[in-house]
Amino acid sequence: MSKHPRILLTGFTPFGNEDINPSWEAVRQLDGKTIGGHRVVSRLLPTVFADSQRELALAVDEVQPAILLGVGQAGGRSRLSIERVAINVQDARIADNAGAQPVDEAIVAGGPAAYFSNLPIKAMLKALLAEGLPAEVSNTAGTFVCNHVAYVMLHLAAGHRGMRAGFMHIPYLPSQAARFPQAPSMSGADVVRGLTLALEVAAIRHEDERLGAGTLD
Repeated sequence: MSKHPRILLTGFTPFGNEDINPSWEAVRQLDGKTIGGHRVVSRLLPTVFADSQRELALAVDEVQPAILLGVGQAGGRSRLSIERVAINVQDARIADNAGAQPVDEAIVAGGPAAYFSNLPIKAMLKALLAEGLPAEVSNTAGTFVCNHVAYVMLHLAAGHRGMRAGFMHIPYLPSQAARFPQAPSMSGADVVRGLTLALEVAAIRHEDERLGAGTLD
């Protein structure tokens, strides 16, 4: 393994009726790259509640990353969404890829109700917008497997001194959005560019920007 500190970057398998997941299509392109002095290790996680948690924990033990960043598809969103918070609940409107559909169940029994990302999310946002990439801070990662993985990442980071973690949602690729009238999309190249820039900021910044990026609803 490289002597560089490492970033563990994760994407997901396709789910629902999709045959592609833009998160993995982007994440796999950064595997082995050096960003901000950190070596990126990309891992594919199943869109399955239980299996994603187990495989993520194994990957963290193997890679020993300084930074964890999960990436997931959010069809209907038009921007790169930097998640602020993950909540300790599984409430699945659809079944995961193994057929599990938990309702109002804790991710970690007895764990905190929520964790906030300890990445410099406002600095990441500022950098993305400065490069002309549509981006936002999001205050909900949902209650499906993306939120599940985001919460587990932050729970693991809380138990590892110096480890930082966060999650980003990305829009559909144009090929996916073409099947849905008026669905927003983002090119794969722009997603990769955005992830690279966000990771560069996360790698070098520990103090965040003071930047208003909240919502009114």
